[in-house]
Amino acid sequence: MKENDIINLHYETHDEEGRLLSRHGQVEYTTTMKYIRACAKAADAKRILEVGAGTGRYCVPLAKEGFDVTAIELVEHNLDVLRQKLTGSEKLTALQGNALDLSRFADGSFDLVLLLGPMYHLFTFEDKQKALAEAVRVTKKGGDILVAYCMNEPTVIQYVFQRGNLREVLENHMLTADWHCVSEPKEVFELVRTEDIAALDATVDVTREKLVATDGATNYIKEYIDAMDDFTFEKWVEYHLSVCERQDLIGASHHTLDILRKTDNA
Repeated sequence: MKENDIINLHYETHDEEGRLLSRHGQVEYTTTMKYIRACAKAADAKRILEVGAGTGRYCVPLAKEGFDVTAIELVEHNLDVLRQKLTGSEKLTALQGNALDLSRFADGSFDLVLLLGPMYHLFTFEDKQKALAEAVRVTKKGGDILVAYCMNEPTVIQYVFQRGNLREVLENHMLTADWHCVSEPKEVFELVRTEDIAALDATVDVTREKLVATDGATNYIKEYIDAMDDFTFEKWVEYHLSVCERQDLIGASHHTLDILRKTDNA
């Protein structure tokens, strides 16, 4: 099965929309939207590009808030769900496309670029670098690029040890000697460490503004999070937001958000 077919099948059968709507998923969503809005306000952003827009969980609300949004999505099923959310009053253009090729857009076309899904499914450094370089290219000088990643350690802790898959993983050579997960397209998700993210950033003309843990410890105790009453959940989110920029906790988060600024000499 081809790589794109594997990704298509995953999103046709996996309820990604439901994941972000769940109580534990709301932590990642709320955190990500907080930083998107902060970046947009700081840059007085008008035009936003979301690359890998999925079902529109981020780009549709942003369009409803008045931003001029262009959404690029590889999976046709996700685009169908996204378009069903639109009333026609939003300034949102939804197109099928690939994060590796944004050639339809000129350099510096957007004030803010979101790359919130593609890095989950790119399995070589070259492809990840190409996607990042394209996102940077279409961002205006001084604009921000927000890039989401899936992190390595939660999978080692939960999938390998907690769920009892250690022998299977070792027999299939899915771990390096230093416990870095080895992913292929059939595993759907690519997992990284903070040093992998830094190595990618070093290939483009950007400065890092922040590296944020978008869900932190939430998914380790998601059953407890989902069962919280409203008051307790509100306090959990308050706690999470107070520590999500602590660099000593970043690598243990399931998802991170790398916030980059395109340099003026790019």
